[in-house]
Amino acid sequence: MFENFHGNAAAAEVLGQMVSGNRIPQTILLSGPEGIGKATLARRFGARLLGHGEQIEMDDLSLAHNVERLAEREKMPADKRGDDPLLFQSHPDFVTFCPEGPLRQISIQQMRTLKERAQFTPLKGRRRVFLIDQIDRANEQAANSLLKILEEPPPYLIIVCTATNPYDLLPTIRSRSVPLYLSRLTAGEMQDFVTLRGLDQAKRRIALSAGSPGAAVSLDLAAYDKRRAAMMALLGAAAGVLPWADWAKQSEALNAARSEKLENYLKVLYLLLEDLLWIRYSAGAPLKNFDIQRELEGLSRVIEFEWIRKAVKKTDELLELLRRNIQRGIALDAWVMELRR
Repeated sequence: MFENFHGNAAAAEVLGQMVSGNRIPQTILLSGPEGIGKATLARRFGARLLGHGEQIEMDDLSLAHNVERLAEREKMPADKRGDDPLLFQSHPDFVTFCPEGPLRQISIQQMRTLKERAQFTPLKGRRRVFLIDQIDRANEQAANSLLKILEEPPPYLIIVCTATNPYDLLPTIRSRSVPLYLSRLTAGEMQDFVTLRGLDQAKRRIALSAGSPGAAVSLDLAAYDKRRAAMMALLGAAAGVLPWADWAKQSEALNAARSEKLENYLKVLYLLLEDLLWIRYSAGAPLKNFDIQRELEGLSRVIEFEWIRKAVKKTDELLELLRRNIQRGIALDAWVMELRR
């Protein structure tokens, strides 16, 4: 087992047995919900193979210096990012490639860099480990470039990929990987985790993170409440219980906040739609947003299942369009108008 890793004992045990039995596949695919600990497990696995875990942990994308670096690169033009592809390497034989830029994608330049570095033999020991975090965010060119190294990897190289949805990957990438699925933590495991970490407002964090310890730690409740207020206005206007002017105020504020990502609002919207479904058709089910249950109950009285289904479908479409850098204000206005009809 791996120290300080919470939940998914079966997946952790499989990786541990690979190391102890010295039977390690050259490509491993860890999939599961966002924040579940896929990259964390990959780093623990790398530390077991290579040693010096404290160095490998410096690649954690949630650390302040890495968050700052990612934020700085979002402001860079695409050609400048392409000239200097992003990677993290605190251990000489462990390299992390992750999405970057405003659209948070893995680029063709990063995969070319991966192929170049794959030719270098280990500086220490017998192996090198490359972590490709969120490989399902690779564009088509990047995915095809990666496929070439997966077909004939050097004998010393182990590639660990993470993905939220493995079926967003090319079938040829999946077929060359040993898959391990990580599931959400149970309520008891999440309670133990937040208690160990001493997190504030534990009940809300457990509910909103939906079994993802990474989400529980990183959740900014003040920012979440601000986004939720905007999405409640959107839902109210779309359902016809609030005037368009109420949403218009939120839309203007959202357009003015250029640093805010539409993806963050859509995540909140999904949780609200899920709660509306539970309230409308499964009374007594636990809610993610239990602190505003009364407001959600009022909204649920004027909508039907078909409205919720359509709202989820339209939100899915917006999520797919995010990689095309759409205008968020116009997109959300269109969402409201479509549902309001």
